[in-house]
Amino acid sequence: MKLEELKDKGLRGESVTREEAAWLAEYPDLDALCDAANEISRRWQGNTVDSCSIVNARSGMCGEDCKWCAQASRHHTGCHTYNFLDAEEVMQAAEANDREGIRRFSLVTSGRAVTGSDLDKFCEVFKTLSEKTDLYLCASMGLLGEKEMKKLKEAGVKRYHCNMETSEECFKKLCTTHTPEDKKRTIRAARNAGLAVCSGGIIGMGESLVDRIDFAFELNDLDVDSVPINILTPIKGTPLESTPLISEEDIIRTVAIFRFILPTKSLRFAGGRMRLSHDSMLRIMTGGMNGVLMGDMLTTVSNTIADDRVLFREADMKF
Repeated sequence: MKLEELKDKGLRGESVTREEAAWLAEYPDLDALCDAANEISRRWQGNTVDSCSIVNARSGMCGEDCKWCAQASRHHTGCHTYNFLDAEEVMQAAEANDREGIRRFSLVTSGRAVTGSDLDKFCEVFKTLSEKTDLYLCASMGLLGEKEMKKLKEAGVKRYHCNMETSEECFKKLCTTHTPEDKKRTIRAARNAGLAVCSGGIIGMGESLVDRIDFAFELNDLDVDSVPINILTPIKGTPLESTPLISEEDIIRTVAIFRFILPTKSLRFAGGRMRLSHDSMLRIMTGGMNGVLMGDMLTTVSNTIADDRVLFREADMKF
């Protein structure tokens, strides 16, 4: 088995096999692995950063039991709670992102699902955003059905976000109030309504690299359009608060392998990256990653847009 041969598969848009992915997990030259992943990424995604941002439109009060999440009501994290973010605040955030040249903008809500009059209210906000900005609009509003997805599409939403979070085997150890099948059903509903799909997850929740490889293949089987990769930020008050941080080398290798498994998809650097060194972030952006979630995250703080602009220039990427 040769790295060059596996790179050529990626350049043709073909995923590596599980055996080949396992071989890449042990490949000794990490820089060579990243350089090959970067070639695949640039072949299919070009050198323009696929940028996006989010606003926490509903915070806290969630009845689910996801062990990583600060917004679950059963966890005592001191998370700020509110049912609706003021529409004017949403518009200000959207317009600021539009001015910065960020391409995509999403409203994200806590809770199992947004339905009924609550969904109607958010749809009105999306309609206003669609009329007043040039942003590509996304939504992340829980486990919705096709009827709700069609309402969002009619309001101007183009992509729906529903993270699978981790491999199916790992998920059942981290959440009991909903299942991977619930999430798959949501993804199918979004597709049936004519929406693109964004689905990735969190690494560093106690899983192994083999688990992450399983996860990448599961996402490949779902044929999602965009894959956000978050790094766990252990939050005090959650069951994962004492989870050891995974190494920067482990993160870099994971991203590169994801690119070999998902050669043609948009891989998006999301939450948790603030703790990484600049060199590691640069290696990731030149090692398979082509997109970035910019600005503040849901319950953690991210890098500044100015810092990201510097990173993109150093990675020879356009923004």
